[in-house]
Amino acid sequence: MSEQLAPTTSPPAPPASYEPTDRTVPTRSRERASYDRELVHAILDEGYVCHLGFVRDGAPVVLPTLYGRVGERLYVHGSTGSRPLRAAGQADPGLAVCLTVTHVDGLVLARSAFHHSINYRSVVVHGTALQVTDPEEKRLALDALVDHVVPGRSADSRPADAKELAATAVLRLDLREVSAKLRTGGPNDEPRDLALPHWAGVLPVHTAHGTPVPSADQDPAVPVPDYLTAL
Repeated sequence: MSEQLAPTTSPPAPPASYEPTDRTVPTRSRERASYDRELVHAILDEGYVCHLGFVRDGAPVVLPTLYGRVGERLYVHGSTGSRPLRAAGQADPGLAVCLTVTHVDGLVLARSAFHHSINYRSVVVHGTALQVTDPEEKRLALDALVDHVVPGRSADSRPADAKELAATAVLRLDLREVSAKLRTGGPNDEPRDLALPHWAGVLPVHTAHGTPVPSADQDPAVPVPDYLTAL
């Protein structure tokens, strides 16, 4: 009788949505909140800069920084001398943080000053940031940070050497307590204001990439990479 092989099983797919918590349910405009996993990932993947908030010496601090996503984890990096990065390595179990990413999609101009607004997409992540100490995960994180800015760039640049790696710290933040929030559409004017002689509507806002500008010391024989012109 031949031996039966155990069936190969794949890890279960993550739920389609993140579980709401007391910290991720907004107190205002709850109808704009979303916990859809794909939407959260799309908003994160489109951005370049996040704002990392934490408490230092009893006072709140918010720092803008680059980030990268690998699956259900976000990575941010900085100097090993950076206070939040040192704190994440020294604290047990880590550094409590709040990370945000926001895209402005339009300026909403109403007939009344009170109802002016913006159309936006945002993500807020609460959690505990931990310093990455595993060398392989650290290299993966740094590649993700480079490719987040320009996909394909990490394979087309010199990787960090031992000295550079030693001077660079990386934080890991798992995507567990997460929410997205969005506003779309036009102004919400009061009925009594509709007849006022003021223009109302939305001024769209877009991020655009310009023509690549070579470095002054660039070898003219080196062409602009396809992954860059694709942007």
